Amino acid sequence: MVKKKDEIPGWVSDEIQNAKFKKPEELKKTGYVLELYEDDNKIDTQLYDPVEDGRHIVTMDLAKKIKIGELEKGVVYEFTFDQHKAPLSKKVSEYLEKEKEIEMSAIYQFELKSLELLDVDSSDTADNDAEE
Repeated sequence: MVKKKDEIPGWVSDEIQNAKFKKPEELKKTGYVLELYEDDNKIDTQLYDPVEDGRHIVTMDLAKKIKIGELEKGVVYEFTFDQHKAPLSKKVSEYLEKEKEIEMSAIYQFELKSLELLDVDSSDTADNDAEE
């Protein structure tokens, strides 16, 4: 019987699926919406400054008060969100790095609490008015 090369051992997937998240940290970062997932009530965001693990592209769950239909792709927002972090054991981190070439010491989840549309065009408009 041939064992699948891509298969992850049960002990690794168990730890990942049952990860214990610490108290969330509230963050504020600017960026824009890349994609909207209405069925899942999630969005992909591109952040100008990275989150803790170095990523600039983050998938966020939306708080119930945020209406996905009111969001626009490609416009600049200031996002206020909770970053939930669940550290992985050294054994799992080492397995992922050696066997799967994935550097990962924790699992992250992000929940968008609020956002504010930033008026990035106002400086351009003022410059254009001054030139006329």
